[in-house]
Amino acid sequence: MDNYSRIAQAIKYITDNIESQPTLEDLSKEINLSPFHLQRLFKDWAGISPKRFLQIMTVNQAKKLLDESYTILDTSEKLGLSSSARLHDHFVSLEAVTPGEYKSDGDGLTIKYGTHPTPFGHAFIAITERGICKLNYYDEDDTQNFISELTETWPAATIFESDKSTEPFIKQIFYSSNKKSKPVSLYVKGTNFQVNVWRALLNIQPGHVSTYGHLAKYLGDKNASRAVGRAVGANPVAYLIPCHRVILASGVVGNYRWGTIRKKALLCWENAMTQKIKAQ
Repeated sequence: MDNYSRIAQAIKYITDNIESQPTLEDLSKEINLSPFHLQRLFKDWAGISPKRFLQIMTVNQAKKLLDESYTILDTSEKLGLSSSARLHDHFVSLEAVTPGEYKSDGDGLTIKYGTHPTPFGHAFIAITERGICKLNYYDEDDTQNFISELTETWPAATIFESDKSTEPFIKQIFYSSNKKSKPVSLYVKGTNFQVNVWRALLNIQPGHVSTYGHLAKYLGDKNASRAVGRAVGANPVAYLIPCHRVILASGVVGNYRWGTIRKKALLCWENAMTQKIKAQ
């Protein structure tokens, strides 16, 4: 079992038993690790203790993050965040296909894909010369389905496996601490509405969350919550287009295309990293 699998098991136990406030000893028995090794593993992965993680998972904390995020979204354009967002040491820029490129179905486009471990489990990533076009998490090998999705989205493109080509992107996204690293570029295909929603997601900073309703209001149609939800669910690039930062208005984390436990792990890890940076 890899470290993320152990962390995911711990997170599931914490969230399933949040009302009883499980102790480190309760948690260590559940995942069959000593309290010492569990504490060390958890802090190495999240930068915080399991106890602090439990505090972050509370509804009150989620509501606090919601209040803060509303301010961020409402002022994002004034802050120059309309097309990129700070993600630890990386900037993410998003480029949508043009109408002509959309119509061509990827004719002349070369897509390379690979699978790699990340701090949040295994990932499937696909890249083009213009940027990353797909990033998916998976718990069981789902490579063939991901390839089928690529072929459906880009039927005229040349698609082939190249872990050697995709590995540097994974390292830059998840493991690089170089503040001078190049921006991470995304190249996505979607309707105008979907792309607008994905751009709005880039304005939600790490350590913050928003709701479907507020995103709809931000985009100029307060009645479009369901349409926003569908667009969020259609996000082709996990983590970098941070759809995991959208939760229910009640503060409940809710569903996630790549697993609710993974979503909670992402949110709490980002919250912990943000607090750590502020404390420096």
